Amino acid sequence: MSKTNFHPVILAGGRGTRFWPLSRQRRAKQLLALDGKQTMLQQTVARLLPLASAARFWIMTNEHLRREVLRQVPRVNPKQILAEPAARNTAPAIGLAAYILINTDPDGVIGLFPSDHVIGDERRYREVLKNGIEIAAAGENIVVLGIRPTRAETGYGYIEAGSSFEGDALRVRRFTEKPDAARAAEFVEAGNYFWNSGIFLWSARTLANALFEHLPKTASLLQQIAAAFGTRKFGATFARLYPKCENISIDYALLEPRSSKGEQNSNIICLPADFGWNDLGSWTALHEHHSGKSRPKDDNLIAGDGWFTLNAQGNYIHAPRKFVAALGVNNLVVVETEDALLITTRDQAQDVGKVVKYLDEKKLRNLV
Repeated sequence: MSKTNFHPVILAGGRGTRFWPLSRQRRAKQLLALDGKQTMLQQTVARLLPLASAARFWIMTNEHLRREVLRQVPRVNPKQILAEPAARNTAPAIGLAAYILINTDPDGVIGLFPSDHVIGDERRYREVLKNGIEIAAAGENIVVLGIRPTRAETGYGYIEAGSSFEGDALRVRRFTEKPDAARAAEFVEAGNYFWNSGIFLWSARTLANALFEHLPKTASLLQQIAAAFGTRKFGATFARLYPKCENISIDYALLEPRSSKGEQNSNIICLPADFGWNDLGSWTALHEHHSGKSRPKDDNLIAGDGWFTLNAQGNYIHAPRKFVAALGVNNLVVVETEDALLITTRDQAQDVGKVVKYLDEKKLRNLV
């Protein structure tokens, strides 16, 4: 570990539409304090700082969020907080970091980290990462952190693990994106499937070479953009070429085609993780997360200026400047802001993003 430079790349460019109306275009989910006093982004940076100096951090965001990102993480070099001129998913975002770093530290290990995860045991989290960094540095290995499934979740991708690699690490057979309920249940029962955490580790050289193999057009564009980094031409080059990159996730662009080579030849390694991971993907997930920690009376989670409940259970209510009274209602999600009010059920909260889609279509920009 001490001989390998580690470069965390944090993806912080999403809109977090399923957390509307709190999450907005200029203050998206990752910039909100949903689990404690620090924002999701600040927590992500803080738990990685023991593994890398702030000078090695990179944050990929967008123009709407960059100013707030700069304010929230002042220790990160502003030149390494890059605002994508167009949303192009995770493959171009992480790929650009690889092509910039290959010029200065080709053997350094890049870590890809979403900015909206909750980690229960941070010490264990860093132990697993240290192990993964060593594996990634030891050759053309691509390491993915796999979460042991606790339920037949249909909202996550799954990793099928095969033979042993070394220690706890396992070779990867294939990736499966968001299965239906029956198939997810089969995966959990099988015992050799893991949730795809979205956390990956690889050397800059390994990632750059893999992108040239599986995504050559985009790789060429990223290489040109990276060549301009640190010069006065970078902004214009970034704005001109990045929108021409393919809009594709790293999973589809690289991991799935690479895994088709077979577990002995793909060099994709799954590192099972048990550090209390949670992907806060919706108001329902947030309710479950906080409820599991605090076990509130009647499973009601209420942020208000005082509250009263009667025959009410399992509700998530956010109205911080109002007294809240909930009578005879169950499993509701109610979120109030100055200009909007969301009322849904915990079962339907996954569809909140459709509200934002409607607002976009109606050009109600003040509400997004």
